[in-house]
Amino acid sequence: MKILFLDQSGNLGGAELCLADIAKLYSGDCLVALFSDGAFRKLLEHHCISVQVLTETSIPIRKDSTLIQGVSSIRSLIPLVTKVANLARGYDLIYANTQKALVIGALASLYSNRPLVYHLHDILSTDHFSYTNRRIAVTLANWFARLVIANSKATQAAFVAAGGRRDIVHIVYNGFDLKHYSRFSSPDILLDINQIKQNLNWNDRFIVGHFSRLSPWKGQHVLLNALAHCPENVAALFVGDALFGEQEYAKSLYQQTEALGLEKRVRFLGFRTDVVPLMSACDLIAHTSTAPEPFGRVIVEAMLCGKPVVAAAAGGAVELIEDGRTGWLSSPGDVTQLAGIIRTAQNQPNDTQAITKAAQLQARQAFNGEQTNQHIAQLLKTVV
Repeated sequence: MKILFLDQSGNLGGAELCLADIAKLYSGDCLVALFSDGAFRKLLEHHCISVQVLTETSIPIRKDSTLIQGVSSIRSLIPLVTKVANLARGYDLIYANTQKALVIGALASLYSNRPLVYHLHDILSTDHFSYTNRRIAVTLANWFARLVIANSKATQAAFVAAGGRRDIVHIVYNGFDLKHYSRFSSPDILLDINQIKQNLNWNDRFIVGHFSRLSPWKGQHVLLNALAHCPENVAALFVGDALFGEQEYAKSLYQQTEALGLEKRVRFLGFRTDVVPLMSACDLIAHTSTAPEPFGRVIVEAMLCGKPVVAAAAGGAVELIEDGRTGWLSSPGDVTQLAGIIRTAQNQPNDTQAITKAAQLQARQAFNGEQTNQHIAQLLKTVV
């Protein structure tokens, strides 16, 4: 099967990492077409996956677009649609991995007479998208997609609630390369962990890690406020950078850190590729999204690294964690509750270790990348 994958982003996010894992299965018979350049292209090339950047022009569709803006944007996309349609004629199907890719892919599917698959990584709700964008996504999926892959029950439910066809949507949780995460216990990784702690000068600290792009709805400010209610030997490590015009939020986090007097207990490392060693250097991973998370890739990564997790109890996160058995769930934005869980994880190491072991076992069983890819491959066969 030859597949034309479409993705709007040149940056590395959860949707892009998921696509890279799937594309590996078709590396000799696929092309990943991007609508912007960046680290994602480099990752695909590293894995010997064919990739092509189709345009350097920003696609003028935003999450808060109005109806007039949405219609006007679609008209301006005709050259890109034509390019994708011409490419698609050399492939068996079009696989749209993001919402903007869906817009292009749906129209290209019509012109090229190739089936369309839409991988839905977003919760189509008012927390994330305007009414117009939700209607565009659902309408195009209903009319053109033969298959919609949702990455959680929460994502599926939001799609259906927005008017999406239930008969075309299937839930497939993200899969992970287990070998990649099992390496964290090797001597080389242990040396990296010790070096990381020495570089931070945090050998005697209880380190809470936060791995996400810097964005208001990802809730880094919530963790900072919770940290102010924790003992002095608790520190927070933030890995991720500001994207999509969110630099002002990043600036506000630095200001908040200073205002709370946490300069010696907080580090912002920016975008990093050495996620496994960094996670492994932490004592607890915190997920603090203030709006429902579609899946929560960081949660599973932490489990696979053998690290305890506290997550905001909304969206896909509640499907990944059984509160008190495989991690902790905290009400979104509840600083007091989050701080209490951090203190519990620090002060009850035996219970924390038991929770961590149960979570790691569950993650290895439920999110096996090979099994996930096989499931997706079977679904794709039904649409060609």
